[in-house]
Amino acid sequence: MPSRTLTLTAAAGAALLAAAVLPANATASVREGSVSAADLLAKVTSCSQISSGKYRTDDETSASIPVCGKNGAVFWKADMDIDCDGQRTSQCNEDTDPWYQDDTAFHQSDGKPLRADTLPYVVVPSSSSIWNYGSAGIKGAGVVAVIYQNKVEYAVVGDTGPTKIIGEASYATAKALGIDPDPENGGTDSGVTYILFKNSKVSPIESHSAAVDLGDQLAQTFLRNN
Repeated sequence: MPSRTLTLTAAAGAALLAAAVLPANATASVREGSVSAADLLAKVTSCSQISSGKYRTDDETSASIPVCGKNGAVFWKADMDIDCDGQRTSQCNEDTDPWYQDDTAFHQSDGKPLRADTLPYVVVPSSSSIWNYGSAGIKGAGVVAVIYQNKVEYAVVGDTGPTKIIGEASYATAKALGIDPDPENGGTDSGVTYILFKNSKVSPIESHSAAVDLGDQLAQTFLRNN
């Protein structure tokens, strides 16, 4: 630890360095990369609907969530349910999650399912007459900017879900955003924006740092083009 005679300039630099190495789920982390939540949200204030219909956020809710189109991206505003599927861990298993499945639609570079408790990923609705994510340029391992309460978390498209429900992300995504990640009782009922960048792909899919690097570049391009 530097002595108390450290100059203000050096102290400020040390603080910036400390912030830079904080883990993604640290409380002090407001965003990943250089683009703010406010700047991204300013570009998605109105919806040009590209889905043929709308989605429910849960089985018991009405269909009210459209998929919207922008230059280079699609987005929706919904809730967040917690996906704990994939590799079995102490956080994600049959005991912690009544709906647990030991697989994900997309796999790591070694062929194993994704790990929901450590990898931020988003669930997209399986293709249906409402919307086909693949036809819209959305791919497995594609980059997603997930925004909640002034925080930006970059995730990947990691799993597919029901054909009529939208608004789900991995345990790690929720935890990073300050949302209760408990797969049975956690999540949030509203306030989450998902911006999926078209024709993007993180390699390897399990590298969160690669998702952040690519996501920051794509977010900057998104701001310029919308």
